[in-house]
Amino acid sequence: MGNRLIGRLPKVGIRPVIDGRERGVRESLEEQCMAMAKNAAKLIEDNLRFASGEGISCIIADTTIGGVAEAAMCADKFEREGVAVSLTVTPAWCYSTEVMDADPNTIKAIWGFNGTERPGAVYLAAALAGYAQKGLPAFSIYGKEVQEANDTEIHQDVQEKILRFVKAALAVAQMKGKSYLSIGYSSMGIVGSMVDQGFFHDYLGMRTEFVDQSEVNRRIQENIFDEDEFKKAYEWTIENCKEGKDYNREDLKGSAERKKWEWETVVKMTLIIRDLMIGNLKLKQMGFGEESFGRNAIISGFQGQRQWTDHMPNGDFSEAILNSSFDWNGIRQAFMVATENDSLNGVSMLFGHLLTNTAQIFSDVRTYWSPESVLRATGKSLQGKAKNGIIHLINSGSTTLDATAQQKDLDDNPVMKPFWDITTNEVDNCLKATQWPQAVKEYFRGGGYSSQFNTDGEMPVTMCRINLVKGIGPVLQIAEGHTVVLENEVHKLLDERTNPTWPTTWFAPIITGKGAFKDVYSVMANWGANHGAISYGHIGADLITLASMLRIPVNMHNVAEEKIFRPALWSSFGENKEGQDYRACSAYGPIYGTK
Repeated sequence: MGNRLIGRLPKVGIRPVIDGRERGVRESLEEQCMAMAKNAAKLIEDNLRFASGEGISCIIADTTIGGVAEAAMCADKFEREGVAVSLTVTPAWCYSTEVMDADPNTIKAIWGFNGTERPGAVYLAAALAGYAQKGLPAFSIYGKEVQEANDTEIHQDVQEKILRFVKAALAVAQMKGKSYLSIGYSSMGIVGSMVDQGFFHDYLGMRTEFVDQSEVNRRIQENIFDEDEFKKAYEWTIENCKEGKDYNREDLKGSAERKKWEWETVVKMTLIIRDLMIGNLKLKQMGFGEESFGRNAIISGFQGQRQWTDHMPNGDFSEAILNSSFDWNGIRQAFMVATENDSLNGVSMLFGHLLTNTAQIFSDVRTYWSPESVLRATGKSLQGKAKNGIIHLINSGSTTLDATAQQKDLDDNPVMKPFWDITTNEVDNCLKATQWPQAVKEYFRGGGYSSQFNTDGEMPVTMCRINLVKGIGPVLQIAEGHTVVLENEVHKLLDERTNPTWPTTWFAPIITGKGAFKDVYSVMANWGANHGAISYGHIGADLITLASMLRIPVNMHNVAEEKIFRPALWSSFGENKEGQDYRACSAYGPIYGTK
């Protein structure tokens, strides 16, 4: 485990602020205030990790903060320590503007203790008013239940808000300064693959790096990859990645020699795409100093179609393996690689990955199947969570193999785990559940191999997607739901109406009866692009919090209103929560941009 990107991991700063009046008031609060800070730090460090597997570091101010001088000391320490996320805690009234975190570059929240002995809630309100006047969005954390002054417990509702805030804020901080690597450019007129540099810079603080696909070909031809690792990877691939049925017409089927070359090529492509993203010191030892440096890419996209796939094996194998939590080197953090260079869906994958630490599903949002259509096509009725209809999620082999649903929790339920919890037996099962048919050459003239599996388990998942809308900018859409398992016969009949060489996930969104979630059809009809990024778990609330930090409004979601957590001053923009979101995001503009 370890951070494979350049740059230190961001830290969380805890600011215990206090009523500075000595000779009785301050002294009576010191112990409680610092205990709140230490308890908050323990909560965060015990429950959260980076996607790289490394722990979260919390930095606590050296003293409680009762005035301007101590606030400055804390700010200086936080700057030295690389703090990007600021959580202020207090049980009492404080001189709000004197002790506030005035750094515009930190993402802020305040936890005001709900107790009657001292007015923590009054300080919280005063500080939030100050932040609102200064135009610095901050999150308000205030427990529902009154606690005793000596109560050191962090109640469940407060825990939830602290962890949601920190998860989202650290996701924001991790993206800053990293790169989106576009390998190739526009695929088949897909607007998401027309990488918008302004969006990446202004909203995410990221660089956009561009490498032509010819560079991949050059490195193949000139053997600019670790040949020892290639041998290891190829042997692992041949042993573990079993060819599936060749669906091509007889005149399009390749010879054994051609297929061997394609396998060798796609393995080399995988090594090269990874090296382009994060670099490889072995290349420097081989005399390729320039090539040994990657692009510090936290995410990449591979154009593929058609300038590559018309004459070379497609990117399906490379994308699928990189997007998975394992390869020939063992179990490791998944990479984020967008099919067809759809950068906007890639970013959506990245959001999910940073919030959950798990691999991500990249899919076409292909077909809405109504219960009536399924009955007509198969003679069978949909049951369980699928009863109201399903959406067929399918794409050309790039979906993570983690989505086979072969990883299990302690109760034997199918899950998708952070890589450090995955066992070698689960890796074996994911590989056994996957076949690799020859690519259909009517689509991919250069051949290649696509993963083929069915997500064989019911799991809670969240689908999301960033879209760019002229006049608004980026908007985020979210749909929580479940993967569902169909009878084998039903699955086969429906699946083979599309392209059976690709992986399938059957998705049943949660229906609310209102708006875009009136029914399953409405979810499909309101989805704003051809792709979606799917994360394990119901993380819609986390995505909403993250989007508000980035000043990206959410245009559709099925998250319960009581779970929505945005900066406190959003409430100043009217009553309707979604209207508030649009108006606030418009007023403040992108987090790194200019208004």
